[in-house]
Parts: sequence; C-alpha cells; structure tokens
Amino acid sequence: MGFARTCSVALVGVEGVVVEVQADLEPGVAAFTLVGLPDKSLTESRDRVRAAVVNSGAEWPQKKLTVGLSPASVPKAGSGFDLAVACAVLGASERIDPRVLSDIVMIGELGLDGRVRPVRGILPAVLAAAEAGYEQVVVPECAAPEASLVPGVSVLGVRTLRQLIAVLADEPVPDEEPDEGRPDPLLAGLRLPGTGAATGMHTAGAAQQDLGHDLADVVGQLTARTAVEVAAAGGHHLFLEGPPGAGKTMLAERLPAILPKLARAESLEVTAVHSIAGLLPVGKPLVDVAPYCAPHHSATMQALVGGGQGVARPGAVSLAHRGVLFLDETPEFGSQALDALRQPLEAGHVVIARSAGVVRFPAKFLMVLAANPCPCGRFSRTDDLCECPPAAVRRYQARLSGPLLDRVDLRVEIDRVTRSELTRRGARGESTATVADRVRAARERAAARLLGTPWRTNSEVPGRELRSRWHATPGAMDEAERCLERGVLTARGLDRVLRVAWTVADLVGHDRPDATDVNLALQLRTGVPRGVPMAIGALT
Repeated sequence: MGFARTCSVALVGVEGVVVEVQADLEPGVAAFTLVGLPDKSLTESRDRVRAAVVNSGAEWPQKKLTVGLSPASVPKAGSGFDLAVACAVLGASERIDPRVLSDIVMIGELGLDGRVRPVRGILPAVLAAAEAGYEQVVVPECAAPEASLVPGVSVLGVRTLRQLIAVLADEPVPDEEPDEGRPDPLLAGLRLPGTGAATGMHTAGAAQQDLGHDLADVVGQLTARTAVEVAAAGGHHLFLEGPPGAGKTMLAERLPAILPKLARAESLEVTAVHSIAGLLPVGKPLVDVAPYCAPHHSATMQALVGGGQGVARPGAVSLAHRGVLFLDETPEFGSQALDALRQPLEAGHVVIARSAGVVRFPAKFLMVLAANPCPCGRFSRTDDLCECPPAAVRRYQARLSGPLLDRVDLRVEIDRVTRSELTRRGARGESTATVADRVRAARERAAARLLGTPWRTNSEVPGRELRSRWHATPGAMDEAERCLERGVLTARGLDRVLRVAWTVADLVGHDRPDATDVNLALQLRTGVPRGVPMAIGALT
C-alpha cells in the first residue's frame, strides 16, 4: 500500500483552482482508475503517463492504482495534469519521497517518451497557485519565462520527466539536449486551430505595428484624427462612417500605437487571456503593448464574445482586453453578434454560461466601428453620387441598433479625400509620436484626478460620480442639457458627452471642462458643427 499527493491547477476562464492530485496503490489486479470529473483529454492521460514513466527509466507499479483529483466537484480539462499525475504515482510507489511532493504545484503535458510539453494557461495557473500560498511550481522548460512573471514563486523548468525525477530524488540531473535544426516540437499544439484567424489577432498576439505606419500618413481628416486622439486619451468608443478609401482602416490601425504601454498589472491580465487562447508569441512571454483585434465580418457571436463547444474560450472582446477591437464593415456583421457586445461594453467583462459551468473573461476594450454610409458607399449630404434608393440607405444604416450606437461616445462622418489634399506637398499631419505624447500626458492627468478610485480613464467613471464629484465650469453644460431636452441626447448620451469633455480638458490642460471642451465633445458625439476648432493643438 502506498499513498502520495501533489498539486496542479484547473482553469475556469482566467481563474484557477488548485487541485490536489492523490495517488493510492492497493494490492490487487493491476488497474489504473482516474476519478474527479476529468474530461476526455484528461482521461487519456492514463496511457500517456504510463508510457512516459516507463520510457523515463522508472518502474510502473503492478498494483491497483487510483488517482483522485480533488475537489471532485470542479470539472477538470486538458492535459496539464499529466506531470502531477506521474509524480503522484511515483511518490506512491516510493520512487520519489512523498513528502517532497506535497507542497509543489506541477503543470505540464507528458509525451510518450517522457518529454514535458507546454500547455495553454501557464500564467493564470501560476497566479492561482501563488494566491493559494504555494511557493514552488514545476512547468515545462520553454514555459518557465511565462511562469516567472509571477512574483514570490520559485519556478523550476524541466524538459523531461527523467530530469524532474532526478531533481526530486536528489540525484544527478541528466542533460537533455533539444532537437537542433528543426522547429521545437514541444511548441506544437499550443495554438488552437483557427484561433488567430477567427478573432482577427495578429500572429504575434499583441499589436505589432509596422514601423512604417504613422498617423502622419493619413491625408486630411482633421475631425477623425481628433476623434482618434480623444478616444485613445479617454478610452472612448469610436464610430467612423464614410466612403471607401477615405482612411477609416488606416486610422484604426494606427490607434494602438498612440495608446500608452500597459502597466504591470494590466500586462499580466492581458497575458493571462492570451496564454489561455494560445496566442502568446514565442520568446515574448509578457504582452506589454495594447492588443489589436480585427475580426472579419463573418465572425460569429461565439468568436466575438467567447464560447464554443466544451470549455468556453475567450473571444475577440477578451483578446482585445486593454486594447483595441476594430470592427470593419460593421453593418455586415450579424445583428445578434453586434448586440451581444452591449453587455461587455458596459460591464467590462463577459460571462459565458455552459452546462459544464460559468466562466468569466475580462473585456475592457476600446471599440472602433467603421462603416460605409450605404451599400454603394457613396452616399453623402454634399453630393448626389449615390445610386442607392433611399429605402436601401435607411435599411443599411439601420443594421446598427440604436442601443449599440448609444454606447459609442464618438461618432464621426468622414468625407472622401479631395485631390488638393492628396497632391499637396510638404504639409503633413502630426506624427504618431507627437499625438502619443499628448495622450500619455492626458492619461496621467486623469489618473492623478482619479487616484484613490477604482477607475483610471474617463470612460470608466460612472455618470453619477461625474455629476456629483467632478463638475464642469458653470454654464459649460448648458448646450448639452438643451440637447437632452430636445431628444438629441439620451441620459446615457449626456453622461458620455461629459466624459469626453473631461478627456478634451485633459488633452488641452484645463483643470475643468469649459464650454469649448463640452462643445467639442458634443460635435464629436452628434456631428453637428459647434464653431470650435477641431485640432487639439489649436485648443492648447
């Protein structure tokens, strides 16, 4: 009779639950039973673990073996329990001292030859172990940099089970040379098939912008450039409507570059989501820049908000957490998929309920919508080039529901680029670096004002707090309040105008929003000219 236990981690969304892996050996016919709500891939670990132990030079116990995963009420999924199961079995057979195993968390999949393969979700798993008080973690060697991001945890990276047995048994550690001259097979399988394509993530995970892309490349479009700057400074959602080729996609692609770098806590949040999705770039375990996610308009509701069969996976709204979610050709998306965005836009997270349980993913993102004004794309109030019937124009524009657009702070109509703007020499707009400096300074002002509160950007502050604690200058809100009375703005819209006004004030260096700041916010919200300069530089 023998007994040993060690620990691993079961992931539920981005949250982890420490699981005690117990192995018990009893006299009887040789058998291997795994209990504790394992899924299919975890049940198959019996064969993987047996082959890995034998091929690592250890003896497989010829007794009745029972491995329990506790707490038994929590569903367990994935192959990340293999390493813990193997060590618990070796501890029960006294190949390893069971006392050494009890305070160690082990995460990793085993190959049949005993190699330790990486799994998705290493960072959130180690975070859960640290929060539970564990100080020692064993992970695959190639995942050690990701696990080391968690402070206060001693990380041991191993390439094979043979190495781990030697370390735990206090024996000489054998050298295991990696394969040379070919891609590392240990990294295969980390990316879910189609994950990046379905959600619009770049191959490198975070927004790795081409160094040749600069905001100065955008010709004209002063109002849209100002809206992009305000959106970046305050985290406000943005809707760009205009004809094809006017620069909507160019502006959206350059938006992540003017966002500040992520703080340490934000980087860990984003990295945890990308780790679960299998989108962390090789050799770069920490995502420290704003993610950029641009799904195709054929994406389903599950691809946008998360879900899927079995264990729910993060969708585009979670992969864009702390970054930019760009929905190009927004009217072409399914109405059900678009309306599913309304809850995460308000709550900052998405909750997915499945029969196997409920998972919660973070979803604080800056949404950019882009659309043509009509099916042919040439509808304009200034000319008659559009060939679409008025009813077709109305139907096309009605594909975006009122409740969704009411949650968008900035709405800008983009005109087509003129010949003179395109052929003008010498005069270029402000560069990305110049705008990024103003955005960073504005965010610092907002963070100083909001110090001691749970909010960091103006877009996060509830309307009641803005109205009660942070007031505009006397009379500054008069025009906005008249728009509310006339039905131009809803109550939510008035709060969003006030949030944008605070962002404009932060950009130009005002202590409180004045009438000019509020009128610019109103113009960016309603599209009605208010007689204020559109360039932020002209207001400073």
